[in-house]
Amino acid sequence: MMKPARDIQKMKPDVPISLSRVGVTGIKKIIPIKHDRGEDLFYSEMDLYADLRPEQKGLHMSRFSTIVNEIIDGIIRSASMDIESFAKAIAERINREQQALKSEVVIRAKYPRERRTPVSDQISQEIYSLISIAVSTKHRTRIIVGGEAQGMTVCPCAQEMTREYSKKKLWEAGFTEEDIEKILTTIPLSSHNQRGEGTLLIGTDRKINVDDLIDIVEASMSSQIYQLLKRPDEFFIVYKAHTNPMFVEDVVREMLRTVLTKYPDLSGDSFILAKQRNFETIHSHDVFAERYGTVQEIREELVNEKHLTRHTTLRSWLED
Repeated sequence: MMKPARDIQKMKPDVPISLSRVGVTGIKKIIPIKHDRGEDLFYSEMDLYADLRPEQKGLHMSRFSTIVNEIIDGIIRSASMDIESFAKAIAERINREQQALKSEVVIRAKYPRERRTPVSDQISQEIYSLISIAVSTKHRTRIIVGGEAQGMTVCPCAQEMTREYSKKKLWEAGFTEEDIEKILTTIPLSSHNQRGEGTLLIGTDRKINVDDLIDIVEASMSSQIYQLLKRPDEFFIVYKAHTNPMFVEDVVREMLRTVLTKYPDLSGDSFILAKQRNFETIHSHDVFAERYGTVQEIREELVNEKHLTRHTTLRSWLED
């Protein structure tokens, strides 16, 4: 095979300006990933980046794919890795191979889990997303791990309007105030609902179980949802959701509170990002809420009820 006489990538560029990120995106691979229930093959998509010095024309793009292939081969021949260790290994290898000051790896993997439906006890396979981000410099590597799950939310505002309307109609029909209150607290009231998608990311030095993060996301909504549902399951979910109405903002706050409760020993400089997107049913738009910051920032607001205007971003935490 003919090779170029010169290493074009190593030449000086016409415009000597450094670039923040250069790399390849959308690399699709089947990778073996270790988790609490064993090891499975996961369909994953990766974005790999490195910074580029002002005196260098380009990076060797083929090295990105070579690094991924060699690390996957190493996993197959030896012990498997969890997704965050896999991202870390790639990021640190990119630094060496590309002679970079900073590298970044983003991995999203499809993740199957078997769930049992709430009433009929049927097995339903649900698909979740595992997420890991690693940023590596010559001093250290910072890692984010997280999960993404879907669920159902019910609008509290529309439900309150239903409550007031029902109260008026019951009063006009001759019911007493006491009876009206009993009826409205006994029967779930109608509202519009949404299918929601929640994401929870944590950056910390300690080991985090991604299954737990997915459970937190699902439990923070009005109800879980399932691929397979029998009629009793449908009723259970609708009833549960309408007795637990939540705004998109409520879901994010519940995720944050649950993380701080479940992991009380998270260091103050650990990072949390919680976000929720609800796919509206009566509007032509969707709704969104997000909170990010260090554990110390979020904990201080929750404990001291003090509004902090500084929220550490994911990018600033990774590159700190």
